[in-house]
Amino acid sequence: MAGISDGRTERKEQGMEEQDTNVNIYNWGPCLMKCTITNELKELLLSEAKTGFDYKDKLAGIIENETGYTDQSKDKILPHLSKCFGLYDQAQEYYKREKFKQKPEYIMSALWINYQKQHEFNPPHDHDGAISFVIYLQIPDELKKENEAYVGKSGGPGGIQFFYGDGTRDAITYMSHFPKERDMFIFPAWLKHWVNPFKSDCTRISVSGNIHDSAKINNIKLDDYKKDNSKT
Repeated sequence: MAGISDGRTERKEQGMEEQDTNVNIYNWGPCLMKCTITNELKELLLSEAKTGFDYKDKLAGIIENETGYTDQSKDKILPHLSKCFGLYDQAQEYYKREKFKQKPEYIMSALWINYQKQHEFNPPHDHDGAISFVIYLQIPDELKKENEAYVGKSGGPGGIQFFYGDGTRDAITYMSHFPKERDMFIFPAWLKHWVNPFKSDCTRISVSGNIHDSAKINNIKLDDYKKDNSKT
């Protein structure tokens, strides 16, 4: 028979009185945050991508059309994204239960857009930098219907999986999501993740980017940074 706990322990053996017990549940693993971007930022990301350049040689994805944003486009987009990074700073403080001794200052080192089509996917990989993000700009109705029909435990067709560490079946080692348009995930760049393929004849559009800690960039040589930044 299942019972319900109210956070109190009860010990009546040998005349012991009922006692209150303080309970703490600790966060474990990386801080993964989801928020929603504005329509204004969504349209800006779509329009600025039209002036971009081929980015496939820098990425792990089995995706034919991946486009990098120009520096001029990044300058237009960054003020909008910086608000989201500020939210992530707050989320990290809450998650770790401590304040930053010094607020991080970030530099956006890479920004690209993915036009994922039928049967394309992203294998398990991580990113370069301090934090990374993914934003969803277009989830076609055909893909939504395919995902709704999916039976399984993962995010399903077109879903994204994050995974971290090893553990028994009692440990939570992965997060799985089927995104909505304008969803944004922010996470440590080292957090491994992958994107599922789908069968629908449509295009799913997402934007990804890498953010470096400016203090660390100032302490390394430019040649080392360029070499390290080739991993996205």
